[in-house]
Formats: sequence, C-alpha cells, structure tokens
Amino acid sequence: MEEQASSSEASSSSSSQPQPQVQPSLDDCLNLLRGKRDEQRLAGLLLVTKFWNKDDHASIRKVYDAVRPQFLHRLLLNGMGKGIDVGGNNRDVYLQLSITLLSAFCRVPQIAASENMVTKIPLIVETMSKEPGSPIIEDCYEYLFLVSTANEEGVKTLYKSGGLNVLASQLMILPDGSHMIELAMRLVQIIVSKLPSENVYSEHPTDLSMVVSAVAKQFAVLQNSLKFEALYLLSAILSNRYSAPVYDALRLMGNDVWSTNMRIGIVAILQNRVAPSHKLQALFLAECVISIVGEGWLIGEMNLTGSQVSLPADRCILLVLESSRVEIAVFLNDLAYLKYEAFKTPSNKENILVKQRNLGVAFSLVEKIIKLISSFGGEESAANAVINERTFTKLISGLNETIGVILDYLRDAKEHGQMKGNDLLAAVRVIGSYLAEAPDSCKDKVTELLAYMLSIEGEDELSPFYSIRFLLPMLCQITLKTGGCKILASSGAFREVVGYLIALIEQNNYTSEDNGSIFLACDTILNLLLKRGQIKFPLDDPSFIRLLAALSHWAEGMDDVSIIMMASSICSLILDFTSEEALLNHRDFTSGNISSLSKLIERSFGMCGQDLISDDAKAELDLFQIITSAYSSWADRFPRIRQAIESSGSFRFRHVS
Repeated sequence: MEEQASSSEASSSSSSQPQPQVQPSLDDCLNLLRGKRDEQRLAGLLLVTKFWNKDDHASIRKVYDAVRPQFLHRLLLNGMGKGIDVGGNNRDVYLQLSITLLSAFCRVPQIAASENMVTKIPLIVETMSKEPGSPIIEDCYEYLFLVSTANEEGVKTLYKSGGLNVLASQLMILPDGSHMIELAMRLVQIIVSKLPSENVYSEHPTDLSMVVSAVAKQFAVLQNSLKFEALYLLSAILSNRYSAPVYDALRLMGNDVWSTNMRIGIVAILQNRVAPSHKLQALFLAECVISIVGEGWLIGEMNLTGSQVSLPADRCILLVLESSRVEIAVFLNDLAYLKYEAFKTPSNKENILVKQRNLGVAFSLVEKIIKLISSFGGEESAANAVINERTFTKLISGLNETIGVILDYLRDAKEHGQMKGNDLLAAVRVIGSYLAEAPDSCKDKVTELLAYMLSIEGEDELSPFYSIRFLLPMLCQITLKTGGCKILASSGAFREVVGYLIALIEQNNYTSEDNGSIFLACDTILNLLLKRGQIKFPLDDPSFIRLLAALSHWAEGMDDVSIIMMASSICSLILDFTSEEALLNHRDFTSGNISSLSKLIERSFGMCGQDLISDDAKAELDLFQIITSAYSSWADRFPRIRQAIESSGSFRFRHVS
C-alpha cells in the first residue's frame, strides 16, 4: 500500500508540473507556408521570423521557395494600402512583416539579384519617403543595399525611382554613426560609381550637395572605420570631373557648417596615426573644398557643436602644408627612381602616371597656401586676426625647404636630359608661384636652373610656353634690380621671354590671362633694356629684331593707350642700339616693318599731344618719357622714321618733366 501510495503521489506530482512547450520546426513553418489559405501562410511567416537565422542561407531559400513571390508581393501592397485587401488595422503589421522578409530573403545573393526583387525597389523607395521615422526603415536600407550590390539593374532602378533624392533627405536626419547611415552612404557610393556621372551630377546637384553636407558631419563626429568611408565618399563626389554643378550648389548653401565639418574631419585624419593612403585622400578632399570655398578655408574654427574641445584656427593650414610637403618629397623621390633607375616596364609607366597625379594634388595645395599667405598683411585679409608671427615663420620655412626639394628634382631631371613632362611643368609652376612672392629665395639654385626651367615642355606641348608663363611674375620681379637682369642676360633666358611674347601677340585672339602675361613679359623686357648699360648684353640679338616687327604689327589694330605706349617704349629702346640701315639688311626685317614702326611711335607722340594720357596715369607718362629720351638718341640714325614722325604734326607734344 505504501508503495502504491508513494507511486500515486509521484504520479500526481508529475502530472501537476508544467509540460515543456514544443517549438515549431522549420518543416512546420514550411507546411503552413504551402497552405492554400492566406491565413495559413501568414501564420507560417510570423512563426518563421521568430526563430530563423538570417545567415542560414539554405533555410532562407527553402522559406522563399515555399512562400512564393506573388503572395509576398500582395502582402507588401496590402501593407502599403495598395492591395485589393487594404488590410484595415493590420496594414502596419503587413508592411513591417513584408519588408522584414524581403530584407532577410535578399541575404541570399541569388534571390537579391532576381528580377522579382529589383521590381520591388520603387515600392520600397516610396515607403521610405512616406515613413521616414518608421522602425522598418533599417530593413528598407538593408534591402536596397543587398539588391543594388547583387544586380546592376537594381542600381539603375533605385536611381530612376528617386532613390538619390530620398537618400539625400534622410541622411540629414539619420542617427550619427548608425547602421542606417552606413547603408545610406554605401548606396550613394554605388550610385555615383556605377551610373554615368554626366547624368547623375547634372540631374541631381542639389541632392548631392545635401549628401555632402550630411556626410561631412559624419566625417567630423565619427571616430571609427565609418569615418574613412565618409572620407572616400566625399572625395568620390567632389573629385568627379562632372562635379561643377555640385560645387555651385554647395556655394549657394546658407551656411558654412559643411565646410567647417570638412576641416575638422581632415585635421583629425592628418594629425593622427592612420594609413598613408588615408592622409593622401584627406589632401585630395582638402583640395576640392578649397576649390569650392577658397583658400581662406585653411584657417578657421575647429570646434564641433556641443564639444568642449577646440583647436587653434591655424591648425589646418599647418597640417595641410606639412602633409603636402611630406607627400611631395616621397613622390619626387619615387618618380626619380622610376624614371631614371627602375627597369622600363608597362606597370612602371602606369605607376608613374598615378604618382604624377597624386603629386599634382600636393603641388596644388602648396600653391593655394602660397596664394593665401601672399594676402597676409592686406587690409581685407581675415588671416591677420588669427595668424601670428610664429605661425607665419613656420609656413615660410616649410615652403622654402620644399621649393629647395623641388629644385633638386629639376636639377636631377636636367642631368638626365629630361626636358618634357607634366611633372616637370607642374614643378616649375609651384616654383614660379612662390618666387613671385619671394624672388630672392633659393637664389643660387634658381640662377643655375633658370634657363633649363624656361625650356621645359608639358607632354602635349610642341615648344616651351607654360613654363615661361609660370615664371614670368618672378622674372618681372627680379629684373627690377640689376642683379636679376644680369641673371636673365647671362643665362640667355631673355630669348625665351622674347619668344614667348612674340608667340602671344601673334595669336588671333587671346584670353584675359594671356593679356596679363603679355604685360608681364613686356615689363620684364623693358626692365632689361633700361639696364642695358649696366650689364653685358648682346644688343644685336636677332630675337629683338623679330620683336620689333611683332610689336609694331600687333599695335596697329589697337586703341588701348597702355598697349601702344608699352609697345612704343620697348621698340624705342631696341632702336637705340641699331640703325635703319642695319635693320633693312637683316633677313627678318623689311621696309614695311619700318613703316609700321613709324606709325607706332607717331601714335605714341600723338596720344600725348592730344592729351589722351590722363595726368594720373603715371605708368603711361613714364613710358612716354622713355620714348622721347630714346627718340632723341636714335632719331638721326632712322631718317625715314624721323621724317614720318616730324612731318605728321604729332611731334608737338607737351613737355614731360
């Protein structure tokens, strides 16, 4: 009995304990999904979402095959309120369930690449535009990213469905550093890299500018790997050859928050230990930003909204210069090795092109810094308030050192007989920019290499042209002193300047930049001729005879007083060391050139006699004084010119003291 009682109690106790709940298996869910009624399929879907592993591709495939695409599509339409059965109070449930399932199914690449998934992109984009704060947004981003990476048609469909506009508007409101913002950035990256740039940039400049503004914030605030993704996305957008409309849209923005965020992000990259490729990319981005907002961007506030940390306003310019200097030294060293020492292979040629392109960005940044510091001390320079003498000294010291390194590279190229190359031409441009502001820097090296630098050609040039243009501001500066004129004369560099001037004025049309170069070349030649008595100078050089003919012909169709006076003064000084007989015996000179010269000088006298030169035009008055002084010296040696001038009535000019 006791045993029976004990057994009975045990049985009773066992029956009173709760039984373990049986979990549905995948097969149970699949049976429901294969049911004939929608209620069965819905129950199966709800069950499967509770226990499946999104990384178990085999199970996901089985579920997808069981549920059938048509039912999934109807479920999505009902959730959006577009189906026959609009779902009533269950719409939100249907919508969330359908998008969660779509996102999960697309983890299988073959499903993501299917036409069924691509065709649903417009519906997902529409849902995102109407439900920006909904919990389903993250699954929407997941779905769009998986389909767009699996099938190129997905990217095209996303773009045609207004996806870029939705991404641009939502990037502004998504939580900083969230998975959603990561996916949104990657989707933009896919669009700008996979689709024709000429279409994307011309059709959506405002959207892309909004993307830049939003991603710039992430670039500034994040301190993880997503910061680098932001860096490369910003560079991709702004360095594109079709990005001009985006630049314009950014300039029209009502504030400079985006550019401040750019500065903060770039400084963070440059001042920390990161891969050299990241630092180079940061320099690329800095060059783009400066192209949009100007060199003044290099100096400015460095504190994030709400942050207690603030960096000095000059931190950016110092870091950009230092990083650019490092890159220049490395690239020049690499290029010298590849060009002069390494074996000539096709891969080397490609490597050289890449390094030349990267070098060009570093050169450009140095030029922009030179332009900025040249404004220091001016009344309108905002830099005056934040740049102290110590910082200014650092900048000048760094620039001096880098210009010396670039000159050493050119010397190496000269020794190897290299006269042609875009890297060489870019080096001359940087040197010319700096020496225009500091003409006495690196004087010995410049003197040694001046003639060589003026003979350098770009890859597409048939003769030196741009190298002379780049150095003209410096040449004009140094020829204000006798020492500079001696350098120009002894090196023979004056012939390059004369040849450049002739080439410019013989063009049928020229730009405003050409016009500035013409006057710089004229000033340089004028400085040289005015100091001819103090330097050893080949006064009978044929280049000056050709210049006489070119200037007199050029001025014939001009009414500009400054052009006529400049041309006449140079011609008058050249005539002072020759004679009419000698000119007519020269193969590059004809009697027609004598007539043109006569008319030119006669016009200069006439302009002064008719008071066409204003009293405050000091430059023209100085030139006229040069003309009259030279004329009195050579008039007897040029009887035809003298007769033409003195018989015209223009010779009764006012006295110039």
